[in-house]
Amino acid sequence: MKLRLADPTGLCFGVRRAIEALEAALAEHGTVYALGSPIHNPQEVARLIGLGLVVVDDADEVPQGGVAFIRAHGVGPGAVERLQGRSAVIVDGTCPFVRRAQERASHLEAEGYQVFLVGDRDHPEVQGITARLGRSARVVGRSDEIGEIDDPGLRAGVLSQTTQKAEVFAGVVADLCLKVSELKVFNTICNATAERQNAVRQLARQVDGIIVIGGKNSANTRKLVEISRSQGAPTLWIEKSEELDWRWLEGKLQIGVAAGASTPDWLIKKLITTLAIPQVAKGEGN
Repeated sequence: MKLRLADPTGLCFGVRRAIEALEAALAEHGTVYALGSPIHNPQEVARLIGLGLVVVDDADEVPQGGVAFIRAHGVGPGAVERLQGRSAVIVDGTCPFVRRAQERASHLEAEGYQVFLVGDRDHPEVQGITARLGRSARVVGRSDEIGEIDDPGLRAGVLSQTTQKAEVFAGVVADLCLKVSELKVFNTICNATAERQNAVRQLARQVDGIIVIGGKNSANTRKLVEISRSQGAPTLWIEKSEELDWRWLEGKLQIGVAAGASTPDWLIKKLITTLAIPQVAKGEGN
């Protein structure tokens, strides 16, 4: 069996940058409070908790004067203000690409556009962007969620969650341009997302199946799985190598391996090492 690794794959720049900042803060302060899970990967979160991380749901849960970590997804200004009110030491791990999306949304609103944000409304990145706006943004997951627009003179501005699929974003833009009088578009899908999605799209056509490793709570990993399956490739989604189904590998001569942008290197390496061990050595077939 031959393994082919998607290129690029695994941690993107923004997540790697955030985790490195968090590790440095843990080494310096011992205990750090993260506003929400710092990375959508349960195994990596467990490792960080072992180093002193405490995950909280709200800024008010950070002790007075404590060290607070803002994850790569970013947060709204209200959360930052509450942390400042608690005299917290703030370690800001917001991804620069997410920061750009936040700024673009504010820019559109300041110019009088109705903001349309293409993304998953329950995702923390989307919530952080919309929290910065004075009036409600329209969050849509796909073009058929736009619905009818009563105001034919509406000036609309559209941007995207950084991990959104390019074809979904393009579909929303195409539909909106026929329904409004003016449309301003900011493509805020980060290059890392597009590159990883394209890598999986190409790899899926060259192998007998793809294993995608990443957290089941990771939106970007889910999209890689969707893309692989849309290309007709048998696809196995696991969080760790221990979840491998060796029966799924039977009859496959070339296996592709891809990982979400929130999957740490150590999990990818462990999977590759596991796949290189003959099944009989793992007790299979005994």
